[in-house]
Amino acid sequence: VQELVDNFMFAFRFLTADSFFPVLQREIAVGSAFEGWSPREKDIVYCFLVPLEPPHGHAFYLELSTLGEMPVRNFYIRVELACTCTREQLPGEMLCLLHHPEQELRSNGGHSLLNTLCTESYLDVQKTARWFHQLVKAAWVFLPQSSQYSLKMLPSSRSCKFQVTTNRQQKLMIELMFGVQQDNSDIFVSSQSTEAIFTPSTMWSESFAVAEVKFFRHVARHAPRDSFHLRCLQLFAHI
Repeated sequence: VQELVDNFMFAFRFLTADSFFPVLQREIAVGSAFEGWSPREKDIVYCFLVPLEPPHGHAFYLELSTLGEMPVRNFYIRVELACTCTREQLPGEMLCLLHHPEQELRSNGGHSLLNTLCTESYLDVQKTARWFHQLVKAAWVFLPQSSQYSLKMLPSSRSCKFQVTTNRQQKLMIELMFGVQQDNSDIFVSSQSTEAIFTPSTMWSESFAVAEVKFFRHVARHAPRDSFHLRCLQLFAHI
């Protein structure tokens, strides 16, 4: 699974090079499937968190939501254009989105992230999920696994889910979530669904999944031999 997703990410970066879409960072394997205690052993979903960084000429700002009382904190990701005029312009480099005339930008193929994956000035989870959905389908033809495996896209409004069936009829369920890192911490605002009945498409929930991965690795290193703590976690999750 890790090798397959690595290949996907390599293809994603090739397809989005020199664009105004978010810059995709190295994926992080998160969740119980990688920790070894998935509560549903026969229907395991391999989850990855893909950190997003702003593209050329853009900046991300996190705004804490004040809508109601939630079990987790929720944020909005405001997208703003950033001036790049002070940088030394290299031949063929993209123009400054903030200060160059719109007609000149259009003639040079410039499209702001605000016009593609945002609702008003905020990064939209559902639009980003559809963009990932399209990326997976476009990248699949470049992957070496595509000649032997089959791909099936699965419905999801806040993440990118798909199923890969190997030549041995093994089905691998993979989910790509995405988010923005808070400063230099292990905390992200992510596309992960909340327990709320209705979550606006511009709302991103605070996720500790990456911090949890590091915590469980620490526990695994220090757990006594033949410890049954993973079985306890499975039991708790079932309950």
